[in-house]
Amino acid sequence: MSTNERRRVVITGLGAVTPLGIGMQVTFERLLRGESGIDRIRRWDPSDLGVRIAGEVPQFRPQDFMPKREVRRHDRFSQLAVAAAQEALAHAQIELVSSENGRQRPVEYPADRIAVLIATGIGGLEEIERQHTRMLEKGPSKVSPFMVPKMMANAASGQVSIAFGLRGPNYCTVSACASGAHAIGEGLNTIRRGQADMVVVGGAEAAVTPLGVAAFHALRVLSQRNDEPTRASRPFDQDRDGFVMGEGAGVLVLEALESAQARDVPIMAELTGYGASADAYHLTEPAHGGEGCVRAIAAALEDADVQPSDIQYVNAHGTSTKYNDRTETEALHSSFGDHARRLVISSTKSMIGHTLGAAGAIELAVTILMIGCGRVHPTINYETPDSDCDLDYCPNKARDLDIDVALSSSLGFGGHNVALIVRKF
Repeated sequence: MSTNERRRVVITGLGAVTPLGIGMQVTFERLLRGESGIDRIRRWDPSDLGVRIAGEVPQFRPQDFMPKREVRRHDRFSQLAVAAAQEALAHAQIELVSSENGRQRPVEYPADRIAVLIATGIGGLEEIERQHTRMLEKGPSKVSPFMVPKMMANAASGQVSIAFGLRGPNYCTVSACASGAHAIGEGLNTIRRGQADMVVVGGAEAAVTPLGVAAFHALRVLSQRNDEPTRASRPFDQDRDGFVMGEGAGVLVLEALESAQARDVPIMAELTGYGASADAYHLTEPAHGGEGCVRAIAAALEDADVQPSDIQYVNAHGTSTKYNDRTETEALHSSFGDHARRLVISSTKSMIGHTLGAAGAIELAVTILMIGCGRVHPTINYETPDSDCDLDYCPNKARDLDIDVALSSSLGFGGHNVALIVRKF
């Protein structure tokens, strides 16, 4: 089917819960100011760990977003997802009312035509740790009956569906750090195929736990700048020493253009391109030259029916690891040729850390807001240029930029690559 024959898909709602705050707007305003949400871990004592810093969501109260009796039945990653989805639905002007069983349901919109695709890279890690400790200390009979529904990777997607009465297709994409971007791309295709008219889509992660931090530290991919947390995440800087873990959720409401116009709601941007590929190379290292990323970008450009020269801004995966930043830069050179030096590029992870399965969703939502306001957030902590990373990473200060077409890239352990293209409506 040609681009002209397909249903057009637009974004009508955004929601986020991040280390910079609860809510999309507060997160975005702080990103534009170049503020960091990285700090010493406070939800538990990290003193015994080699890495003691992360991006935690501050002052998050799950009871503000779900009935108090429900809180203990859901892992933190599901709680974050429900909070972000609630904001996104409200932003998209989807009115909800309580049904007979006390749950929510949409008003004046067929619930069967609203899909939910909420991704995660890891799922309910906190619950796994908690129940494993409980079993060792008190025996297997004391393991909680809530463990399985709390730890499931698809729990967040299922709970968003249940909480808001959304009855269309519902599933979870799991592809490590590309999970959220994969969910958005599959949500785009769900509408194009006519399986839904609206998709509540995104990612959620809450892996800042003792085991989560210890495991990534053992893999030698985390920054160890424990004494200067706000300066630890430094994508593309020569002195980068690893990424900083973060937690959070990002949710978007994708909608068929004719649906949004019939509802007469504001349209934030149009989602036009989705490309995905596999490196087939290594579980934790990107392919040489970013070859897989190059193919994902090429597929997204073709899907969006745009030329490389049409792209003005790239929200990079930009993790702050030696391998990723160099390889991603190589991929951008290969994908865009001479135009690569005219791109403005920035890394949201420089301020909120790496939110793993939520990253792609948060970053696309941020990109959409940048298109709307004509201003690009910086890559902070860029102090010493690296000859291997020689593009314009919008260092340290926000910049005015009139963006018509932007690209967001996500790369995940396992060799997963996703590119998404969004444009001004």
